[in-house]
Amino acid sequence: MNSIFLLALLFLVFGAQLQLLPGSCNFDNGTCGYTSDPVYAKWTRNREGRFITADSSFMDGMEKAVLVSPVLEILDWSCLRLVYQITGAGSLQVHQRQEGDNFDYTLWSVDKPSDSWLIASIDLRNTSNTYQLLMEGQPRKETGSSVALFEIHIVPGYCIECNFEEHHLCGYSNHWNPNVNWYVGGSLARDPQSNLPDDHTMNNQRGHYMYVDSVYAKHFQEVAKLTSAMTTTPVSGCLSFYYQRDQERGNIFSVFTRDTLGHYEEIWRPEVYATISWRLVNVDIKAPHPLEVVFEVAFNSARGGYVAIDDISFSPEFCHTETEPLVDPSIANCDFEKDLCHYHRERVASKVWNWVTVKPNAYRIGDHTTGTGSFLLVNTYFTLWYGYMGRLHGPFLPGNHKYCLRFYYALHGFRSVDNALMIYIYDENNVAQEKVWSLTETTREIWTKVDITYTKPMTTKVVFVSICQNFWDCPLLALDDIRVAIGDCRIPAGPVPGECDFETGDCGYTQEKTDSGDWLRVQGQTPTSYTGPRGDHTTGVGYFMYIEASLMRPGHTARMLSTDLRGSMEPHCLIFYYHMYGSGTGILSVLLRRGDTHREALLWRRHGEQSISWMRAMLDYMCDCRHQIVFEAIRGPSIRSDIAVDDIVIKKGPCTADLGDNIPYSGFSENLIEFEY
Repeated sequence: MNSIFLLALLFLVFGAQLQLLPGSCNFDNGTCGYTSDPVYAKWTRNREGRFITADSSFMDGMEKAVLVSPVLEILDWSCLRLVYQITGAGSLQVHQRQEGDNFDYTLWSVDKPSDSWLIASIDLRNTSNTYQLLMEGQPRKETGSSVALFEIHIVPGYCIECNFEEHHLCGYSNHWNPNVNWYVGGSLARDPQSNLPDDHTMNNQRGHYMYVDSVYAKHFQEVAKLTSAMTTTPVSGCLSFYYQRDQERGNIFSVFTRDTLGHYEEIWRPEVYATISWRLVNVDIKAPHPLEVVFEVAFNSARGGYVAIDDISFSPEFCHTETEPLVDPSIANCDFEKDLCHYHRERVASKVWNWVTVKPNAYRIGDHTTGTGSFLLVNTYFTLWYGYMGRLHGPFLPGNHKYCLRFYYALHGFRSVDNALMIYIYDENNVAQEKVWSLTETTREIWTKVDITYTKPMTTKVVFVSICQNFWDCPLLALDDIRVAIGDCRIPAGPVPGECDFETGDCGYTQEKTDSGDWLRVQGQTPTSYTGPRGDHTTGVGYFMYIEASLMRPGHTARMLSTDLRGSMEPHCLIFYYHMYGSGTGILSVLLRRGDTHREALLWRRHGEQSISWMRAMLDYMCDCRHQIVFEAIRGPSIRSDIAVDDIVIKKGPCTADLGDNIPYSGFSENLIEFEY
């Protein structure tokens, strides 16, 4: 059972007040410049003040109400503290709307109802642009459902910082234990016989801190945990705090970080057991993903004394220079478009791993990056006929980091996959430390994504190994798009505005209502033979959007529309992958629909069979008013006319010049069945 102590103290006033930045509001005397977006339902301020609600009874048939802040010019890192309550069923999201951008960036969301007010802590990263905050409430239609905001506070600094002088305790919460818990210490009302210390912030009895005492401990190793709110963005730097501890052997005090998967990592344990005054601690945090900071104390008996903490702060600069990263793991990235990057083949393996290019054709897939680029291929006709062992070595990366390795592979043919591809971690002496992955039976003729998380204490490198005892028993194996980053592959990245891989839904893309046909979100191979993809572009086993030609008539159209984009004076780049394979393939067009006139302009078009591969399209466009992107597919003359799209990205700025695909119209390729190694 979890008990959030800050709720019990919510309406207490603790004296010292933090500096409130523009955008803060308690709704006592008005809405502080916050307004309801007229496109959606209205937020309603309570007659007596104190809170504002989006209530299902006043939604006027709309799904959501959006509360928009005044324009904020907060350039330094700050923390948004939000006191809210969801009654019945509904959800609350906080977005950031940056000046001149098409999209709103989702910062935080919640959909769990509660019977009391709750605290959310949301980091607002430093920025050079002005922005607005959007509070999006979506109460369900059921009677009594509502989303309410009680207080919006924006304060300087990071959300994990706290001096415990505010009633909300900065979002820190106690993990309830029947016998030992963290409490708020200080104040003039405490027991005069207590040996607890004065507050560190004010250096007197008026201030506050957090402490845990062993007086009620009944069992060996009873644990008390004080946990920060989960950060909403990655943080790296120096965590500082003060602590006091009055027993030499009666307790164990540790500080951990905990990620979204629940994995703990100890970052500090005291070298000094007992202290006679507040002692400063500086400890480095390197977190490429959101985390919680956990202060944990375990008592051996009721005579284990107490531990107190105060004045938690954070700096983006590391406490110790030797902690700073010495290398960028992206040096191990490679898409093989121009060369082998920092990878090298052993001399004996130089004819095993071959750098190849496949032109668009109807028989063999091209590379994963663009569909027309380069990749590595094992077991071509350059390979020795009697078998081989080929090793592809990556660059060295420093130890004591958790790395996420991602790459794509594809299999061709129907031969055995035993030892076709294995991943080893080698040390600086070229000694294999661990085999972290090996290929098993899988789908053929599709690029499949692999995620591997590994950690080693020493400097290491990744080695891709392919072994074949008999040339005629081994399949063709392709490798492409290697990516290495610091972090855990299992921790999903948050949604990025303008990007959609259709893995968890349609991202707001909608069907234009017609009687002709629809775009379908599916997984796996499409049902009609000799048309459509075998899998998606994102992972090889995920979801994509396509038209099923057997459900449509020749010339019928399906149209898929993006969400409304606000418009900008700056150029934007649209990137997506399309699949047009089948002898009867029709036409795929991308259009821009202006919101003011509803007129449509053609941005890009392809007709006829293009390739058995997923192909990348990149195009620049600019629109200064509200608009939508329209994907229009027209069914061809036969049922072998499936058309698919995946991995759509709309981002600010022009497309990279040397990778663009700016041809507005193209027909059937004359070199469709040509390919070369």
